[in-house]
Amino acid sequence: MSQNWSAPPPAGAAGNVPNNMVIAIIATVVSFIFCCLPHGLISLIYALQVNKKAAAGDMAGAAASAGSAKTWGMISIVVAVIWFILAIILQFAGILTMNLGR
Repeated sequence: MSQNWSAPPPAGAAGNVPNNMVIAIIATVVSFIFCCLPHGLISLIYALQVNKKAAAGDMAGAAASAGSAKTWGMISIVVAVIWFILAIILQFAGILTMNLGR
């Protein structure tokens, strides 16, 4: 009886590239709560690709997806926070304008 044998993947090959899933999830939640922009979803999609590419042996593709996930996650969080701060400032300015106009 003969069985087909394939070499196991290198030890820790899929674990070498961080998938940045945590930042992608945080970015998705923050972007939907504060400004409803799709940047967080883009980060999440890239983060989901990292482990699949690493398991397939495409370490360069996994690293590129991990970098894109982190970049889009940071963009999403920064834009959401700026949008939230701007909304607070405009709301405060609107309240001041109403009170001064009386």
